[in-house]
Amino acid sequence: MREYAKVFQGTAFTSATPKEVTALKDRLFCIREDGVIGRVVAPEEDDYQAIVDAYRDGPGFRRLDEGQYLLPGFVDLHVHAPQWAQSGTALDIPLYDWLNTYTFPLEAKFSDLSFAKNVYEDMVSTLLANGTTTVLYFATIHKEASILLARICADKGQRGLVGKVVMDDPEQNPDYYRDADTATALKDTEEFILAVKELGASAKQGVYPVVTPRFIPSCTDEALQGLGELAAKHDTHIQSHCSESDWAHGYVQERCGKHDAFALHGFGLLTEKSVMAHCNFLDEDDAALFAETGTAVGHCPISNAYFANSVIPIARWLDIGVEIGLGTDISGGFSPSLFDNARQAVISSRMLEDGVNGELPASKRGVPNSRITINEAFYLATAGGGESLSLPVGRLEEGYAWDVQIIDTALRTSRLPLYDANEPLEDIFQKIMYLVRPENIREVWVQGEQVHKRE
Repeated sequence: MREYAKVFQGTAFTSATPKEVTALKDRLFCIREDGVIGRVVAPEEDDYQAIVDAYRDGPGFRRLDEGQYLLPGFVDLHVHAPQWAQSGTALDIPLYDWLNTYTFPLEAKFSDLSFAKNVYEDMVSTLLANGTTTVLYFATIHKEASILLARICADKGQRGLVGKVVMDDPEQNPDYYRDADTATALKDTEEFILAVKELGASAKQGVYPVVTPRFIPSCTDEALQGLGELAAKHDTHIQSHCSESDWAHGYVQERCGKHDAFALHGFGLLTEKSVMAHCNFLDEDDAALFAETGTAVGHCPISNAYFANSVIPIARWLDIGVEIGLGTDISGGFSPSLFDNARQAVISSRMLEDGVNGELPASKRGVPNSRITINEAFYLATAGGGESLSLPVGRLEEGYAWDVQIIDTALRTSRLPLYDANEPLEDIFQKIMYLVRPENIREVWVQGEQVHKRE
């Protein structure tokens, strides 16, 4: 009977579909030695009690306390790790000015590995404490500091997908912060890929290299083409920014004569392992290309409210089969919490549907059928993120990694308003999604290993 490394007993919530959340009441989650869920056993199954009897006196058994619930670990599809050092500042200026006045000078400092280590260790720990178990990271142009970020993810137990950023165009990037030239950018990228693949081979949860052109405005055509070839050669994930703002979207149209999506596709950068951040200005053809190629959207609702100049129609793109997950976009988004971003995703969608200009009649004020529910936002933060990365994460079911958050709703200092012993689990789930704060996240597990515990 004792064939599992760990057995957890408790109630959990997981996405069944983008619109439906399943409450798994009093389940046994049987975790294999490799950190993967081997079985999920319901109380009515014949061997439920036999499993409890076999494991409950051993060190691998855990019964959740009253008021505690399991959620899948969150998947963050867009984090600029170096920008954690400026998070919460300079959010009131246009994107172009923000990058050149604040962001690029900060990122240039990551040539200093001591500085990079301090910021990256704090960033990874902060995201884990917020329930985020898998993260798609932009690092900087610095090869060694980018490898260091991957190593920190491996050491702290976070599933990190890390990209050494490429910015090689001397006409578009400042002299103090860019790749020396295109050949160097491509050489450093390939060496980075090989180093991170070697590092990831010994990390239980997996650490992965990501081909990362910052965005089309920062890269030459030669670099973009070369990065597409490297991604194909080494079968890596790919990330960039796509049609984020009026300025960025317009620049690509003027330079390439086409939208970002088709320009990126021409360079071999749209694949089933690609995630493009923001994408606020996709049109129907762009979205259809994303669905056809398996390219995912990293939706960053808080950041978009500051810098994207529009609200992306998430509901419409979900309906045509585009893969979508959530991102915090540290530090264009000020919060490291995907709980906060899930809430903002719902708010922004309601504003898109209802409109914002009260001088217009209601029939002309918004975009119909644009709202999403908290169930859909939860899906984006979990299963949608896993599907976007083509990884078995974000669900609590057999064959998926045991990446979980243990949420305590009865915490004395941050108690959720749950007073009825018979309150429906659906209502409890919604209160968790809207009201949980970091202190409610008592433990975080990745690939069957505890990586965070709040005392």
